[in-house]
Amino acid sequence: MALVRVLNDLRSNADMRKVSVLVLLDLSAAFDTVDHPILLSRLHDMVGITGTALNWFKSYLTDRDFIVKLNDFSSEKHRLTCGVPQGSILGPTLFNLYMLPLGDVIRRHGINFHSYADDTQLYVAMSPDDMGPMDSLLNCILDIKKWMGENFLQLNQDKTEVLVIGSEAERERVQVYLSSNCMNVCNTVRNLGVILDSDLSFEQHTNQVTRTAFYHLRNIARVRPFLSRASAEILIHAFITSRIDYCNALLSGVKKTTLNRVQLVQNSAARLLTRTRKREHITPILKSLHWLPVSYRIDFKILLIVYKSVHGLSPSFISDLLLAYEPPRALRSS
Repeated sequence: MALVRVLNDLRSNADMRKVSVLVLLDLSAAFDTVDHPILLSRLHDMVGITGTALNWFKSYLTDRDFIVKLNDFSSEKHRLTCGVPQGSILGPTLFNLYMLPLGDVIRRHGINFHSYADDTQLYVAMSPDDMGPMDSLLNCILDIKKWMGENFLQLNQDKTEVLVIGSEAERERVQVYLSSNCMNVCNTVRNLGVILDSDLSFEQHTNQVTRTAFYHLRNIARVRPFLSRASAEILIHAFITSRIDYCNALLSGVKKTTLNRVQLVQNSAARLLTRTRKREHITPILKSLHWLPVSYRIDFKILLIVYKSVHGLSPSFISDLLLAYEPPRALRSS
């Protein structure tokens, strides 16, 4: 959902001929350095957890031990004095609560941001001849580093990536300015598993999806003779369909040739499942499987997001994008 809002804002800025700068912050060992007393104070002061519930969280966080084991050798047991358990259901939620005050730091600079667990992204829009927002962004990053130092977190500036979105001519000046301020400007970045490029063409993202999907299809093809159709379909949905559908709402509006590559993956998966030849027309095969083509799957995902927004089931940063239609003149029945 957050990526839908970010991409909507970036595309809106491009329509207004503005340059956007997207910064993906990277934290070093973020979950491992959470300070327990600070986290417990956040749960008490900002969330309102008290009494037995707060004591339960204290018990959950403290008195944890760890050892390091290599083959038949093990280290001595050591007590963990910080961090939240990784791989747990509560881990990301507790880290989100730990990071709550960071939002106030960013808002003071008027910077757009989205954050989940240790993934935080900032973005601003500007005219190529106005570097004011850029100065605000750089000052914001300095304040973020200061806040993280005070809260036992470390911003890894070498791995923090910056993507400049806009036309090539408009990007050049901004990229030079960022590079002069020791920012790591990239041509592409990976944002929550989605590869973004400066033109928002999604060429590299779809190339990566198709390359990985075809790799798994070849592996499934090797064992297909030993699988029932139902078992093969489970594998295809697990390894292929899940990749085609991941964040596919972001692909709305991309070039047809870009989507065609993803469609080829689905076509190959359908033929492998039904054991039909390449020369047979694909549309009847997809219909028999009740599989929507890739472009329709994208439309379906967007309609699902709209439905959730209309019925109050989506975050406010998504539902705020919808504007109720107001007819230019009153209807006769009203």
